Amino acid sequence: MEYGFVDCHCHISAREFEKDLEDVIQRTKEAGVKTLVAVTEEVGEFDRVLQLQSRYPDLVAPCFGLHPLQEGGQRSVNPRDLDAALPLFYKHRERLVAIGEIGLDFTPWCAPSHRDREDQLSVFIKQLGVAKELQLPVNVHSRSAARVTMETMREQGVGRALLHNFAGKPSVALEGVKAGFFFSFPPAVCRNYQRDNLIKQIPLEHICLETDSPALGLHKHERNEPCHIALCCRHIADVKGLSTQTVQIVTAQNALRLFPKAQTHTRHISL
Repeated sequence: MEYGFVDCHCHISAREFEKDLEDVIQRTKEAGVKTLVAVTEEVGEFDRVLQLQSRYPDLVAPCFGLHPLQEGGQRSVNPRDLDAALPLFYKHRERLVAIGEIGLDFTPWCAPSHRDREDQLSVFIKQLGVAKELQLPVNVHSRSAARVTMETMREQGVGRALLHNFAGKPSVALEGVKAGFFFSFPPAVCRNYQRDNLIKQIPLEHICLETDSPALGLHKHERNEPCHIALCCRHIADVKGLSTQTVQIVTAQNALRLFPKAQTHTRHISL
């Protein structure tokens, strides 16, 4: 049986892909990617993701979410940003496989004030509440806020979560493992050996694959694409001393457990 890749966190609706989207999708399919879990950062992307799902119904699995940083990272999200987003979560609830990209980014230059961090936390908690109400998993960004992110999800009773491109301490990650959370890593880990110790300690049964394309590719200043997902698969396999086939199969199975509504996109995977 053939097991395809599941890209659990990508930005296929990004403007960077507009000019050659058909070629990007073709390369994605040729690389063996069967499902793109397509996250958003701002409400303006919601409609684009739905259009892509309609255009590629067997590939694109849409998520809605407000990233902790808005306007290209120029400011922290605030509760007013939810006014336009919340009705759309409910209107399109049947089409969504997760709520995301949501989370916290307490990097000092991104969230310099206490108010910034409080606004991010407020919006994060409200989106976690939506996910619980709609019985959807969450696709989570965490930077310089790993412990707060983890504690907040546990306090809110969130049971299904993906922490994408996680870079926190292994001890914090293992707390997430105990809570049942999953962790994903993009091709950029191939050039960041500091992450290897973290990957070693997280059980494979709690790891998924992502590209975070168009960002976080193998080369820092080149556009990343979903077709590069095999790079992180190979790196994780090398770090853990496993075959790439094992990592590919287990991470695909993990993705289905995490995103059960994506099963229509991954009928080839048998649990």
